[in-house]
Amino acid sequence: MANSNSVKVVEVCKVAPLPSSPDSITSEQYPLTLFDLLWLRFLPVEPVYFYEIPPTSNPHIFYDSILPKLKASLSLTLQHFLPLAGNLTWPQHSPKPILSYVHGDSVSLTVAESNADNFPHLSSNDFVEAKDYHPLIPLLEVSDERAAAMAIQITLFRNRGFSIGTTMHHAVLDGKNSCSFFKAWAHICKQGTGIGSSSSSISLPDNLNPFHDRMAIHDPKGLGELYSNEYLNQGGPNNRSVTHSRPPKALPQDLVRGTFDFTRANIQTLREHVVKTTRVADLSSLHLSTFSLGCAYTWICLVKAEEIKGEKTAMIFGVDARSRLDPPVPDTYFGNCVVGRVAVAETKGLTGEDGLVVAVKAITEALRSLDDGVFNGAELWVSKFLDFSLYDKVYSIAGSQRFEVYGTDYGWGRPRKIELVSIDKTDAVSLMDSKNGGGAVEIGLALKKPQMEVFASLFAKGF
Repeated sequence: MANSNSVKVVEVCKVAPLPSSPDSITSEQYPLTLFDLLWLRFLPVEPVYFYEIPPTSNPHIFYDSILPKLKASLSLTLQHFLPLAGNLTWPQHSPKPILSYVHGDSVSLTVAESNADNFPHLSSNDFVEAKDYHPLIPLLEVSDERAAAMAIQITLFRNRGFSIGTTMHHAVLDGKNSCSFFKAWAHICKQGTGIGSSSSSISLPDNLNPFHDRMAIHDPKGLGELYSNEYLNQGGPNNRSVTHSRPPKALPQDLVRGTFDFTRANIQTLREHVVKTTRVADLSSLHLSTFSLGCAYTWICLVKAEEIKGEKTAMIFGVDARSRLDPPVPDTYFGNCVVGRVAVAETKGLTGEDGLVVAVKAITEALRSLDDGVFNGAELWVSKFLDFSLYDKVYSIAGSQRFEVYGTDYGWGRPRKIELVSIDKTDAVSLMDSKNGGGAVEIGLALKKPQMEVFASLFAKGF
């Protein structure tokens, strides 16, 4: 957790998976796949969920009821997600890093109280100083030799609500897994079955039950071994570090967070604009999905707001590869299974009259590259995924509206707000379904305040 006078730590405890039976698994190893290795030294992922406490006559409901249920259901949930209670290491005898769970391993849980009466502000769509979210995120126990998979912090805002902040090592899981874990935890908490038992096994719906067999990821080209060797030689020789390779950058004092909604009507407006300004012969080849249109519009607004002057800019986004592999892996496969794609466009084209069309065409071309195979160019994904020197600015997209994160209800209602705090450090744009529902999509940004104000003005003009 970040040092801040606004938050007081009440308790730091360990939550272990509750044994489902006397014969429960006592140890398990999960070798990192080529997809996991891509994220070995990236910064961790830091989502925070805000929940309102329903009106009640019990002023102590958080400590009497809510917190005990969250702790007990977390222990039950970890039965299904043992890797999240484990640790990453890279033993000298192993050619690749290993994620392992041993009986007794647990997740660090911090319970804290906020001294600030800012719950409505933090959980709104108003501009919020980026640093105000940092005290709600726990520190992950990491060193070069060993890294915990996950840490959790639950912070009480008295008479208002609470937040659940999490720090997750990206080599352990991808965004889809993260959202599935929270939904599974919420499902068990809301159902309440088995909570309080000393030993209990709780079943999950099929769509939330993780598939853990890492051998399902085939690697005939030996990409995992290639990536591991490249990591060993980064600052090496024999660099077996399992933590991020660069220190977090110093954040600007005037960095603010902003959330912007694309309603269904907004997306349709963008779609109609592209249709009207594109030759009929070219329309059939364009990808006019909510994702493509939302990312394209965000891209052109960002380039204008930040006054990018370079010749070209790029946008990186991930594509779920589960159904694209040969053979495909289950939709509930637990572990990273995302491939990156890069859209590139000339800056003057993005800022011109046909900027939206230029951006959509670039994103369409990047998506079309999947037709050449998921692993096309994969040999360079670690050593040289992108030559950043060629671009004045590189943007990236984190998340997906398809995860439907606002359906994560622990029994006290839908989240009031969800933020991906880690985009402060990565310059990414968060993407998720909107808390307002109705098929809307929301994006989250972290920009200097003057740039955010320009972005907001540009964003509103399109609708």
